[in-house]
Amino acid sequence: MSILNRNFYFNRDHRNGDTAPGGAGYSEAWAHGIIGKFESGFTEGTVGFGVDAFAMLGIKLDTGGGRNGGRSSFDVLPVDRAGEARDDYSKVGGALKARAFDTTVNVGDVFPATPVVHYGDSRLLPESFRGVTFVNNSLDGLTLQGGRLHSMSQPVSSNMRDNFVTFYAGGVDSPWAGYFGGDYSLNENVSFSAYSSRLKDAWDQYYVGTSLRYPISDDVALIGGFNYYKAVDEGSRQLGQFNNSIWSGKLGVQFGAHTLALTHQRNNGDDDFDYLRQSDSIYLDNSIQYSDFNSPKEKSWMLRYDLSMAPYGVPGLSFMARYGKGTDADYTNANSVYMRRDADGNPLTDQKRWERDFEAKYIVQTGSLKDMSLRIRQANTRATQFESDLDEVRLIVEYPLSVL
Repeated sequence: MSILNRNFYFNRDHRNGDTAPGGAGYSEAWAHGIIGKFESGFTEGTVGFGVDAFAMLGIKLDTGGGRNGGRSSFDVLPVDRAGEARDDYSKVGGALKARAFDTTVNVGDVFPATPVVHYGDSRLLPESFRGVTFVNNSLDGLTLQGGRLHSMSQPVSSNMRDNFVTFYAGGVDSPWAGYFGGDYSLNENVSFSAYSSRLKDAWDQYYVGTSLRYPISDDVALIGGFNYYKAVDEGSRQLGQFNNSIWSGKLGVQFGAHTLALTHQRNNGDDDFDYLRQSDSIYLDNSIQYSDFNSPKEKSWMLRYDLSMAPYGVPGLSFMARYGKGTDADYTNANSVYMRRDADGNPLTDQKRWERDFEAKYIVQTGSLKDMSLRIRQANTRATQFESDLDEVRLIVEYPLSVL
């Protein structure tokens, strides 16, 4: 059994205040999360059985005089009908599991991690789904995964059976979401992934990706990668009619403690590339702290620098800085669900934005606080009409404990 203590402070300042998209102004919250997980082994025999369970508690410490973010993407604490943050909330769930012939099946509350359905863990408590999943590792280097999910539980929800919600289009009356695919590691430097998914009556998504590393010497290596999504409408088309594709590519170099990478991303579709709300189901290089750079026809570039301080005598300490810029976002041909218009009712065109992020993280290496991590994340974004200008700071302290 493991217990993770997560102390989370989040400050988001919309620089254009009440005129920002969605009418958001200033949001601030400080909360503490306790995440307890139990994972049993398997019984003996050809088919082994076991159980996974979890209990999570989120506690409000401060909401900056009521500036708790309301019903927005801030999503640190649940709010009541009056928009006030709750003092505490909890999540309790579990899953039965069975293992046979290198295949594990889970039934219940699950945490899938794939490019098309990936539980989110960027807030106080993690997101989860309810359904059936399987993982197979029969072939060396190949992992196959699949599942059929019937509901989701977002980070601020205690209900384990909420309806599906997408990030950009909102709620979807969909009975299930399914996915299947795999990851293959050719060797330690080359890997490939391919997945497909269906959110019933909303979309079919297809993904292919690769990660590459080419060592030049003991201290220098070239790195690269490519991600591609295809999304088409499905069934009753609750999110309108669309046929979109978006991709990103990365090229960089690792030299000693340093990593420098340049990425380019392009949405060739007429609509936003959407995904499940607060999930991590978007494996695109330019999907970063706030911006996804995934608007219709948007083209974006990003430069990222990472530094590990281990070679300089401070193991566990790392820094990151990145800057991304997007241009040419155009909603002229967007469907009615994803359409964005200006004050005169015309589709937004020639939209631009940029984001600059900094992050510092330290993981305690020894002593009674071993594995405790401290992280500070800071972001600034500026945009034209379709997005908000904002400044953001997140402070996250995590302390894992192994009880059994």
